[in-house]
Amino acid sequence: MCGLLGLLTAGADAAYRIEPTARALRCQRHRGPDESGTWNDADVVFGFNRLSIIDVEHSHQPLQYADGRYTIAFNGEIYNYLELRAELTARHGATFATDGDTEAIVAAYHYWGPQAVRRLRGMFAFLIWDRQERVLFGARDPFGIKPLFMATGPAGVAFASEKKSLLSMAGALGMSGGVGGDLDAAALQHYLLLQYVPEPATLHRAVRRVESGTYFTVRPGGEVEHERYFFPTFDVRGSGTPAGPHGEAALHGRIADVLRDSVAKHMRADVTVGAFLSGGIDSTAIAALAKEHNPDLITFTTGFEREGYSEVDVAAESAAAIGVRHVVRTVKPDEMMEALPLIVWYLDDPVADPALVPLWFIAREARQHVKVVLSGEGADELFGGYTIYREPLSLAPFEKVPGALRPLLGKASRRLPEGMRGKDLLRRGALPLEERYYGNARIFRDGELAGLLRQYDPRRSYTDITAPHYADSVDWDPVARMQHVDLFTWLRGDILVKADKMTMANSLELRVPFLDPAVFEVASGLPLEQKISGRSDGSGTTKYALRRALEGIVPSHVLHRRKLGFPVPIRLWLRDEMYAWARGIIRDSQADHLVDLAAVQRMLDAHRTGPIDHSRRIWTLLVFLIWHGIFVERRIRPEVPEPAYPVRL
Repeated sequence: MCGLLGLLTAGADAAYRIEPTARALRCQRHRGPDESGTWNDADVVFGFNRLSIIDVEHSHQPLQYADGRYTIAFNGEIYNYLELRAELTARHGATFATDGDTEAIVAAYHYWGPQAVRRLRGMFAFLIWDRQERVLFGARDPFGIKPLFMATGPAGVAFASEKKSLLSMAGALGMSGGVGGDLDAAALQHYLLLQYVPEPATLHRAVRRVESGTYFTVRPGGEVEHERYFFPTFDVRGSGTPAGPHGEAALHGRIADVLRDSVAKHMRADVTVGAFLSGGIDSTAIAALAKEHNPDLITFTTGFEREGYSEVDVAAESAAAIGVRHVVRTVKPDEMMEALPLIVWYLDDPVADPALVPLWFIAREARQHVKVVLSGEGADELFGGYTIYREPLSLAPFEKVPGALRPLLGKASRRLPEGMRGKDLLRRGALPLEERYYGNARIFRDGELAGLLRQYDPRRSYTDITAPHYADSVDWDPVARMQHVDLFTWLRGDILVKADKMTMANSLELRVPFLDPAVFEVASGLPLEQKISGRSDGSGTTKYALRRALEGIVPSHVLHRRKLGFPVPIRLWLRDEMYAWARGIIRDSQADHLVDLAAVQRMLDAHRTGPIDHSRRIWTLLVFLIWHGIFVERRIRPEVPEPAYPVRL
């Protein structure tokens, strides 16, 4: 787990860009504090910050292969690297100078070309420069676990693990006006709808993200050419439907087997591996399986001193049941307020998920004990775990209403008072799936931004983001379509961004065994009844097959527990402890040309005194205002600590 930076020049004068590259590299030193290195030839400058996990004494980067023909900078981990190295040696006579996974990637590219990315089982973003062919090849992992940003200017194209590194490289890219001044109005509007900026955009128009599941090639002075190599298809033909109880048992056995294999491979490291542990089934399953490989496993959880907003007690009970040492870190509102500007700096782009703040605190705590943690991200998207996936069952009666009458339901909903029970059910029942579902986070509706966002454009909509993914899944069942949308939006825009950014801010590597190609292959073939099972009113069991597969692995008190998520008590805190703090952020902001700050203040006051909960909307706006104060106004300057991690024994 590391941070990379690469610059491909348009005019073969890369040596003049070495110092700007080194400065930009320092912006992401937290991603790899163990060592840094740069390399260049006439066309390319590579920079690298290393967090040493595998082959600690060797595998220094940038790493060269084939007598210097190739140079690679690689962020991530390849969990099947031992198998790849053995195959490359047996089939092609490949030789290796190190014992790590980095050399396995570049050797695979040498012998198999771009198709090598399909063989990689892991999380990755990498750049490979082929000096002989004068072509830069790069790729990002199938699900988007590891980030990769890109900026293009007259002098060339640059890539980095963090956007802030590219923002500092305007001169090296020949951009006299700077990289950071042009804010993307469409991306801001989508952020306020979704609480994250959807790929491939960022809030800076000049910087884009390489999309998950794609690779690219570019030559000096040429255009970047992208190609998608991974398309997450859910099998809708019913081939995964088990025949009888024995068939169902075999299916659940395959799920348990593939998860056990994935966790085993994710445990490969030359340093200590721990695990995050909440009160839910996903992280508990990962911790229980990890314990099979490390009897001294340490688990970590975080929570709050508010009843109903913490899973600390359940997590502690789980840790005792599986027999692991457990560390707890509670977070107070004053700590959240103090840390938020620094957290937003680490984020690069605003993500208004309040859960990322306690995640930052527990990652900081975990880094005092271990260098790697396993976590349960991705299980809900793959196995059908979100409560909202039950909605197609609860809305099934509306499907019987003739199409011409459905709009009347929407009109009836609009006549009901705000907050009245059943109002939103009527509204959503009047809409087709493609219009009502655009992910787990729905902050503002399109029309609600008209009086808030100064540059609101009614032609923009969340459907700009989701329509292509619905078009790719027209024949699938509704839950599979929702999963597909979430894989391209919510998972890679929110879940994986906060997981990467908050752990790497603390020089901690996070691994996600559910997001493994072999696990996805099994999960993608599950029929609907193996994901959502139960009553037709939508109150049935989520992740049915996964829960059955984990019987005997996960403690019984967790196995069928209702999903709590990771609630943060901002609803209460913004009415009390955080009110004055939030008011100060609004008062001091210079973003009134983008957002009506008076309207934001009115929303905060209404939340404090009224019955309607505006907390998620307020939080989304506050995070943006802090982001604007850091990256645009330059008024807020968080004190970024030097990475230093004394290990507690």
